[in-house]
Amino acid sequence: MTRDIPYGTHARQVLDVFRPEKPGVAAGAPVVVFVHGGAFLRGSKCAPEGIYDNVLYWFARQGCVGVNVEYRLAPEAPYPCGALDVGAAVDWVRDNAARFGGDPKRLFLVGHSAGATHVCSYALDPDVPAKPGAELAGLVLVSGRLRIDALPQNPNTRGVRSYFGDDDSVYARRSPVSYAHLCARPVMIAIAQYENPLLDIYGAEFFWRVSAARGRSPRFVRMRGHNHSSMMFHFNTGEEILGREILGFIATGE
Repeated sequence: MTRDIPYGTHARQVLDVFRPEKPGVAAGAPVVVFVHGGAFLRGSKCAPEGIYDNVLYWFARQGCVGVNVEYRLAPEAPYPCGALDVGAAVDWVRDNAARFGGDPKRLFLVGHSAGATHVCSYALDPDVPAKPGAELAGLVLVSGRLRIDALPQNPNTRGVRSYFGDDDSVYARRSPVSYAHLCARPVMIAIAQYENPLLDIYGAEFFWRVSAARGRSPRFVRMRGHNHSSMMFHFNTGEEILGREILGFIATGE
């Protein structure tokens, strides 16, 4: 593993690269690029207590190159800075994946919570100028905030307002569900049984809008027995359900 490689000039614009332990295993391997959550205000590629590292350790053990991305946070970096940072990180990975044994034409973006929002904004939001090329082979959205709201039942209203602003009238336009129909790439959506309020509904809405636009459904996973955090925290615990679903998605594109 190689830590804290800069992909930009800000202190938080850094990433870690994880490679399989056996030499040569990663030659031409798919690359999993992970974007952490944190309600737009907090979080890091390692926190809490190195938990997110386990996601990339697990994928590296399966023969993938793993990249763990840190990005700027609100209020210092409001919309669309998170998406722009994801784009800058993807550009770096595309240009450097081969020297770590990865295939620069097979990058898969995995976002959790606010990270899934940033992944969608980067890949799909018409108002975000940075857009991926053919190197981005697929998107995995785990427990994402795919509709932007400041409703009373949203425990992360402060984060939403800090990142997206106080003008509620722009929230619909900036919501991933509003541009889900533009998603031409392979996409996988995962939600938890015990999800944060409304995030499971928003995940289902995104699934429905992509399905309606394509005339067929993308991969959709509802993780029984899990909550918003345990969706990612179970990696490297012996339970491999979500990881195997993502590997299947990587292998088939659906």
